[in-house]
Amino acid sequence: MLQKLFRIVLPLVILGGCGYAGWWLYTSKPEPEVAQIPPPLVRVEGLTLKKSVYPVVARSQGAVQPLARTVLTTEVGGKVVEMSPHFRPGSFFTKGEVLVKVDPVNYETALVEAQAALAAAEALLVDERAKSEQALEGWKALGRTGQPGVTLTRAHQVAKAQADVEAAKAQIRRAQRDLERTELRAPYDGQVLRQAVDLGQVVNAGADLGEIFGIDAVEVRLPVPEREMPYLKMPEWHRGQERGAEGAEVRLLAHAGGKPSLWTGRLVRVEGAVDEGTRQTIAVARVEDPFGQRTDGQAPLKIGQFVEAEIVGTPLQDVLVLPRTAVRAGNEIILITKQNRLRRVTVEPLAGDLRQVVVSALTEKGPHDGDVLCVTPIPFPADGARVLPTIDGQTERPGMAAEMDGAKTGGKPSQPGKGRES
Repeated sequence: MLQKLFRIVLPLVILGGCGYAGWWLYTSKPEPEVAQIPPPLVRVEGLTLKKSVYPVVARSQGAVQPLARTVLTTEVGGKVVEMSPHFRPGSFFTKGEVLVKVDPVNYETALVEAQAALAAAEALLVDERAKSEQALEGWKALGRTGQPGVTLTRAHQVAKAQADVEAAKAQIRRAQRDLERTELRAPYDGQVLRQAVDLGQVVNAGADLGEIFGIDAVEVRLPVPEREMPYLKMPEWHRGQERGAEGAEVRLLAHAGGKPSLWTGRLVRVEGAVDEGTRQTIAVARVEDPFGQRTDGQAPLKIGQFVEAEIVGTPLQDVLVLPRTAVRAGNEIILITKQNRLRRVTVEPLAGDLRQVVVSALTEKGPHDGDVLCVTPIPFPADGARVLPTIDGQTERPGMAAEMDGAKTGGKPSQPGKGRES
């Protein structure tokens, strides 16, 4: 009986002990230690901004065009009997030089005929005036008074003879002009661009003989960027004004024979209409004496040659020059505060190029002299996020190394003498 009771009670005791042990283990378990892990600090590069003066240079491009271009045409027809050796493409000529001469024989003959016609008309006029005077004397000899009629005085015949004389003189002047026009003279010092006639060729009046251009100066049409126009000295003209103010200096870079050459000119005028394709204002730069021999041995400019232009503007005062790579979409930059936190700022560019962006240092909400610009690209910068900066190539700001070390060790600074166990 006792053995049977033992068999029943023993399992119950074991089950109760196990339950008590489980309850004790559950209720007396230690609280887990919660570690405060600070967010990791991102290392970034910073650049201290300094107020400076920025020389504004607007970049443009264009093609060289002559200041004066003339298509030569003959005013009389005939056979070309003489040509200047300088009337060849690329050759230079001087003002007044005979470039092309047409056979003048027919025009010399016309001049002689006109002179003969004048002599005959003058002789007839003398004869008619003599007859008129005789008729008037006969009228007076008859004792008549009053004014005789025009028929008696032969006034009509005298007037016609006078008109014939004037017409003959006009024919002489016309024949002289035609004779002079057989020689086509250069209207200015220039260079031949195109030749369309040669010796022995018969040409009609108005025929195209070639094309020339003046060599005193050349011009280049330059589209001007709208953003930089307020800082450029533009030679705007107004109605009734003989000449506008002197424009900005222009440096032109040309390449000839694989060698660069630099030319200096000035803006001389602004065209009255904007370019319909680019909606940009067109300024015209002029270069004086572009074909003269230079001491540096550089090749002269050529008509139609492509050139790159730099228009020198008024320097900008009190500005900050930012690397273009540090300017994000929407003209946004990231500054690093003294507490090593990020601050997003929107700027308004005043000028710039492919490498730099220029902003004012005097705006209220913009960057100022001494601010630190973050130049490290950050995909999604959070305003106020902490970073570990390296400014101007120097080490981190004081105290940041300890914060970085604490971030690595779970929020507790490392202690000396307690290295990692192997």
